[in-house]
Amino acid sequence: MSTWRPRAVLFDLDGTLIDSAPDLGAAADKMRTDRGLASLPLDNYRPMAGAGARGMLGVAFGITPEAPEFAALREEFFQNYEARMLDNTFIFDGVAELIAELRNAGLAWGVVTNKSRRFTEPLTASLPLFGSAGAIVSGDSTPYAKPHPEPLFEAARRLGLPATDCVYVGDDERDMVAGRAAGMRTIAATYGYLGADADTTLWEANAAIAAPLELLKWLRAD
Repeated sequence: MSTWRPRAVLFDLDGTLIDSAPDLGAAADKMRTDRGLASLPLDNYRPMAGAGARGMLGVAFGITPEAPEFAALREEFFQNYEARMLDNTFIFDGVAELIAELRNAGLAWGVVTNKSRRFTEPLTASLPLFGSAGAIVSGDSTPYAKPHPEPLFEAARRLGLPATDCVYVGDDERDMVAGRAAGMRTIAATYGYLGADADTTLWEANAAIAAPLELLKWLRAD
């Protein structure tokens, strides 16, 4: 059995710790209804919630970032989301208990997300869970975003730990790519915003969990 033991667990935010799909989807859907288009169900938006504005605008309007009007639509989406980002966003079942168990075991924890500080900071400040996080790194906290490993290195620095002493948990393949590049063990959260085409067996993660508390079993067995 391996003698390696983690000293910290880092998490992606949307789709891993919190379910923000209802507010992300509503922000994009308001853009449709404001233009006289029919509302789309949340189920249309949910699989793309992890892709942020790109994903939401793709669902709402079939648009890509290469379109000349994308930047203006993205800012409109951001304003809509900013106005309602805590209306229907909630912490996934089991996450609060998971964090409590990690802290009881003496493990540090933190967040590494591609969400910009414009949203990450007010959102995490409004949810008591994040008061015990030792690091919260946003998509614009460093010059790079995931899948580049620099945001993970930054989180490890803030925790005062080598990156190799950390585990990274996320619901997107880019999370696994970034974690591996940073020398971390990686865990795929399959309860997150996985599209129909996602095959987590191809992500080369160290393990996959179907619910937050399953992480404890992996940590105890590793």
